[in-house]
Amino acid sequence: MAELTTSFSYSLILVALSVVVAIQAGYVGISLALLIPGAFANRRRLLIAGSAMTLSVGIWSMHFIGMLAITTSVAIDYAVVPTLLSFLICSLVTGVAIYLASLRSQRLLVIAAALMGIGITTMHYVGMTAVHSVFHLTHDPAYALASIAIAIAASGLALWLAFSADRRPPLFLCAVVLGCAVSGMHYMAMAGTTLHQATAEVAITTSLIDGDILAAIVSVVACSISAVFMLALIPSEAKDASSKMASPKAVSIPDALRAESVPSGATQSNSLQPAEQHLTQTEPGPGPVPAVAASPVSILSADDLLLPIERNGRRFHIAANDIVSVHSNAHYTYIFNGRDDLFCPLSITEIAARLPEPMFARIHRSYIVNLCFVMRIKKTGDSGVVELDTPIRRTVPVSRSRLTGFRSELAVFKASRSGTSADCR
Repeated sequence: MAELTTSFSYSLILVALSVVVAIQAGYVGISLALLIPGAFANRRRLLIAGSAMTLSVGIWSMHFIGMLAITTSVAIDYAVVPTLLSFLICSLVTGVAIYLASLRSQRLLVIAAALMGIGITTMHYVGMTAVHSVFHLTHDPAYALASIAIAIAASGLALWLAFSADRRPPLFLCAVVLGCAVSGMHYMAMAGTTLHQATAEVAITTSLIDGDILAAIVSVVACSISAVFMLALIPSEAKDASSKMASPKAVSIPDALRAESVPSGATQSNSLQPAEQHLTQTEPGPGPVPAVAASPVSILSADDLLLPIERNGRRFHIAANDIVSVHSNAHYTYIFNGRDDLFCPLSITEIAARLPEPMFARIHRSYIVNLCFVMRIKKTGDSGVVELDTPIRRTVPVSRSRLTGFRSELAVFKASRSGTSADCR
């Protein structure tokens, strides 16, 4: 069969649209990824899924719109199976990469960047096979390698900004850089692509839908998916906190009730798992645990102060010294002990009233942190995050209004501890 080399040009409007779609996907995807280190349980899984889905849909849509931007002498009809397969590849590799990077290991971050970059490039070339009913394609190896390098660099940039950057530029600028890099990878690969038209098929090839309309549909769908995840996940922290503040049950406990004695029926369990050795199991009693008012000269120490928690259907108490952070999630409160997230039946307001203030700080409406475990504070836009020195890496967000005050409070706390031999842990 005779073949002719076909030149192609681009619709500048669709090229610009493809870049915009990549930028908005990068903005939402990075915004969601920034929340992953400080989340856990179902919310952590939702954030990973939301970030991966937003990025994969945006990247794939950018590539598909970029293909629709091509103008040739023959209308192109895209095969369905390669097109869907390319989207599945993009979704899979992006999800795995986001998960690996969320584990906050530099080695895994490099692996995630390479996996994501190679996956995006594979998605591109698999998607290109959708035009083989009209054209046969050849690719310049130099351009192919350059596109792979750009894809890996763009992926590494996105993951580094989300999980490892100490000081990152404004989020919108990060999204613009990521969107332009992803777009550059596509058009770099296309620059090394040659279309060979099968002359026998020219007369019978038709397009089922106008390319401009299809590009508009794809861009609207991609932006809608990003908007859904943005509205469903990002504002939830503020809504949850607001509902707690407005709830009549969220009442501050007087200072006189901050110290709570251990019930006489409480015994130390010797059959706990290693991760539970610091927990005190409470035998069920006929009534509530009595609260003992402490005199000004006999305040219980942090080791003596216990908070109720539940784990594997059993009730325990945990000492304040073993509490690393507290997180309020919707109607539930969790205590992080450095390895596990333990359910606590108390509200975060009640917990804040019971914990000793010199050691614990309320740095966010939904978060309390133990200053003894604070390793450093990183600036993220107008707010910040706290990195905790624990076996399982965890970060906790700091609200913008409390960032400056918390820095000063942490400095005073560390200075007071360094001047004594006391160990706050």
